[in-house]
Amino acid sequence: MPNVSVYKTDGKEAGKIELKDEVFGVEINKSAMHDAVVAHLAARRQGTQSALTRSEVRGGGIKPFRQKGTGRARQGTIRAPQMTHGGVVFAPKPRDYSMKLNKKVRALAMCSALSQKVQDESLIVMEDLKMTAPKTKEMAAILKNLKAEKALIVTNGKDEDVVRAAANIQGVKTMPAATLSVYDILKYDKFIVTKDAVKAIEEVYA
Repeated sequence: MPNVSVYKTDGKEAGKIELKDEVFGVEINKSAMHDAVVAHLAARRQGTQSALTRSEVRGGGIKPFRQKGTGRARQGTIRAPQMTHGGVVFAPKPRDYSMKLNKKVRALAMCSALSQKVQDESLIVMEDLKMTAPKTKEMAAILKNLKAEKALIVTNGKDEDVVRAAANIQGVKTMPAATLSVYDILKYDKFIVTKDAVKAIEEVYA
C-alpha cells in the first residue's frame, strides 16, 4: 500500500497515511482516463445551436424570375441555400452530446488518475483545512507552505470557508469528494485532499 505524508496548514509533516492499493495504487490505464475526459467535456456542451433549413426559412413561395431568357441560372426559390438569406445545408439542431461510459470504466479511470498523482508525487494529504477566517490571504499562505500553485483542493463535503478563501486565487479550484472528476484531477498540478476526503474516496472506489 502506498504511504504518503500528512501535512498541517503550516506545511509541516504531521505523520503518515496508508492509502488503499485498489484506489491509489492501481496500474494506470490511459485509455480509460482518455475516455472519461472526453465524456466529461462532451457532457459540458450545451448543444443549443440551431439554424434554419430551406424548408424553415420564411418566404420564397414564388419563383424569383422566369425559367428561360434571363441568362442566369434557373432558380425555384429565394430561400435555397445558395441564395442570400437562404436556408442552411445540414443546419445544426439542438442535440445531446453526452456519452455513455460504463461504470467499471469510470471507476478504473478515477483510480488511474488518483494513482497517477501518487506516482508523480503530486498528491498532498492534509490533516485538515481549518482556518481562523475564510480569507484569501490565509489560503494563499497555506498554498505557499505546501509549494502548490495550480491546485485542486478536495474536502469531504462542501466547506464554505475553503470555497470562499480560494475563490479569488487563480489556478485553484475547490470541490467536495462526491463531485470529483477525472478531468479535474488531471487538469491541476497538485491534488490537495483532506484525510476525511481520502476516506470518503476510498469508501466509494475501494
